[in-house]
Amino acid sequence: MDLNDIRALVREDLEQLDKTIHDRLASDVVLVNQVAHYIVGGGGKRLRPLLVLIAAKACGYRGMHHVDAAAIVEFIHTATLLHDDVVDHSELRRGKDTANSLFGNEASVLVGDFLYSRAFQMMTEIGIVRIMEVLANASNLIAEGEVLQLMNCNDPDTTEHRYLEVIRRKTAMLFEAGTRIPAILAGQSQPVEDSLAEFGQRLGVAFQLVDDLLDYQADAGEMGKNVGDDLAEGKPTLPLIHALINGDEAQQALIRRAIAQGGLEDLDSIRGAIESTGGLEYTARLARQEADAAVKALAQIPDSAYRDALATLAHIAVERSN
Repeated sequence: MDLNDIRALVREDLEQLDKTIHDRLASDVVLVNQVAHYIVGGGGKRLRPLLVLIAAKACGYRGMHHVDAAAIVEFIHTATLLHDDVVDHSELRRGKDTANSLFGNEASVLVGDFLYSRAFQMMTEIGIVRIMEVLANASNLIAEGEVLQLMNCNDPDTTEHRYLEVIRRKTAMLFEAGTRIPAILAGQSQPVEDSLAEFGQRLGVAFQLVDDLLDYQADAGEMGKNVGDDLAEGKPTLPLIHALINGDEAQQALIRRAIAQGGLEDLDSIRGAIESTGGLEYTARLARQEADAAVKALAQIPDSAYRDALATLAHIAVERSN
């Protein structure tokens, strides 16, 4: 089973998702339409909404609120991207100019706010308080993760524990919410809900670990963003943290200075230090461990093609090159 096979399992839902996203992006404000359609229609994996749709089928859900939930998750994710690119001064995402580089920081921030508020409008339309609680809590933890990451920037003393705390909040919480909600919609038991939530959380951690690994491993054409962006912004991600701990004195001094100052002047030397200290292998191994744990968390879910699809998505997340 590959990604195309997985998408085929929910082809009709994906078509309805595209329609829902298009319809719910509509605004009387022209600039909102321009920015929102640019970023949402800019490609990307749409892994998070796909997880919602597949998990709903795995839970035996037969209604249509899972499509709305998938759109909500995509809107929240897109809002975070708009805000992230402003904070990070990014110029490239998914191989295209970022919205802030085209429309300006002000428009990007405000349209991000529009997407958040539209997502919360849609939550109230579903009308299930428990789902509103899950998404509200996730949104709050994502914001905290963003702030924690800001605190870690340019701090060479950032630990692996602090780094993992950031990605559990900033990235994995939306994965967790996206896989928990289908269980709530389907009225599943608490053990099933908790299993899907753990699956999403661990998959989200694995996904971000691979993202951070690829920042030092892939090329810009594969990644759809500039290689070394994390280093340029002074972000101490796991490959860099591992190299800082295990490198020799000269490598440690080089990495500490690069984190503290940001910039790409020493990118080649730092990539060499990461490779020589096994930083890429260490990060990849931890990502695989999280993906394997995600698959084990599915033990509570009844056997079906949809459960197999979730397990396959966990492996795809750590085997990708972009």
